[in-house]
Amino acid sequence: MDRTQTGRALRWARAEWGLLYATVRPPLVRRRLRAVPMTAAAVCLAAVVHVVHHQSWGYRFVEHAGAVRAEDPLWTALARTPLSLFVPALDLPVWGALAQILIVFGIAEICLGRRRTLAIAYLATLAGTLYARVGVALGPDVPLLGLPASDARVVDTGPSAAVVGLAVYVGWRYRAYVTACAVVVAMVVEVLVKENLAGKEHLAAIAAVLVVCAATAVRQWRSGVAPGVGSGVPPIQSWRRRLGPAQRRS
Repeated sequence: MDRTQTGRALRWARAEWGLLYATVRPPLVRRRLRAVPMTAAAVCLAAVVHVVHHQSWGYRFVEHAGAVRAEDPLWTALARTPLSLFVPALDLPVWGALAQILIVFGIAEICLGRRRTLAIAYLATLAGTLYARVGVALGPDVPLLGLPASDARVVDTGPSAAVVGLAVYVGWRYRAYVTACAVVVAMVVEVLVKENLAGKEHLAAIAAVLVVCAATAVRQWRSGVAPGVGSGVPPIQSWRRRLGPAQRRS
């Protein structure tokens, strides 16, 4: 790669991730894990739940407290949904779930704050959980949306829906549009290659988050604020510029 191509790549990286980088790096350098206490607690909780789940005395407890199935009564599923986010999915190694939480939740906690991160994560997880019920009710004969009746008995846990939703929301909020679109495309490809409950739940999570993005954009447009973080500093210029409190938590 020559200097011209390298320069173009760097300019693209600054435009795509400059604002995000300038937001995330300073608190991590200064405080390290203390900058993301909620994320650290979530990683520890997921690890503990995994260990308990694999004990003879803890398996039933975790199943009753955090395992969600579409065949469960609605209120039971809603009560179990928050903990289900921290029960690693059966088809994903526990280190994969922990890495997802650490990286994506950590970035989101710094960029969005704890409350908004939890709200988006829960919204995405809840969207996937509710979609499973709708999909099973529609049946496999309905293209794209329908699910076979056997999926009603599939244990639905893990942080993946929340991770996907947060990745898309943070990408939109911090103008990393290519990254956000890449996540969406990857989830669509996943469904096309391997059509299963998890893949379709990821798309349901993305759809819910995109509705939030659209509503936020409309509200900002009506109030005369530019979509996204509302910063007047272009991403390229903010690569090495420290952001103020309003930009970090807006």
